[in-house]
Amino acid sequence: MPFLTRRAVVAAFAALAAVMVGAPHSARAELADITTRGTLRVAVPQDFPPFGSVGLDMTPQGYDIDVAKLIAEKLGVKIELTPVTSANRIPFLQTNKVDLVISSLGKNPDREKVIDFSTAYAPFFNGVFAPDNVAVTKVEDLSGKTVGVTRGSVEDLELTKIIPADATVKRYDNNNGTISAFLSGQVQVVATGNVVAAAIIEKNPPKKPLLKFLIKNSPCFVGMNKDQPNLKAKVDEIIAAAKADGTMNAIAQKWLKTDLPKDL
Repeated sequence: MPFLTRRAVVAAFAALAAVMVGAPHSARAELADITTRGTLRVAVPQDFPPFGSVGLDMTPQGYDIDVAKLIAEKLGVKIELTPVTSANRIPFLQTNKVDLVISSLGKNPDREKVIDFSTAYAPFFNGVFAPDNVAVTKVEDLSGKTVGVTRGSVEDLELTKIIPADATVKRYDNNNGTISAFLSGQVQVVATGNVVAAAIIEKNPPKKPLLKFLIKNSPCFVGMNKDQPNLKAKVDEIIAAAKADGTMNAIAQKWLKTDLPKDL
């Protein structure tokens, strides 16, 4: 009898644990829940232009904000934007504070264990940039050239592994220093991110930094909770249609000052 009682108690605790584990999942909004509610809740960046920042009128603006609004529009619901940081964007999703994360989110194996991802919607990469008249298409072409890079950045670490020995590398303490070096002609080439290149182009210089080759590619994806097949399929459908009809390219032109890569 005591054994049976003990087994019954264990079973009861197991059932309670199953309910507690299942509760957060059931609370997570699938597509039907979002449309019924009439509002799409999206985590967006607030201090990472041009993907997300606060405008002069104190409203969120940027690439990710435009994509969030596009998805809400296509779902036929209102948009509710929640500013997040890199550290709390996934926890906000897992605790049901938001339905989607559209915050320059890259995909990696650790993240794929806990959340799902849409197809890529925005380019995010590190590359080598130079004016149109500088003949560079591969790392060997940097031989004899002066390259500017931000000290300690991903592109600095990656480029150091492969750059020819006779190339001159000038390292600057921050992106502003790298930008100034390019604009003033101190360097012929810069190794940087596409976001920084967009910031240079924004200044409308006489020589614009054009992508010559990639160093590391890490595009942006929409993040969502696991086991939401209808929501994932719909978001993927909206992104695919926006790529096909030119809407996503217009967003890229608006915020990154360049066309969407054809292989995105």
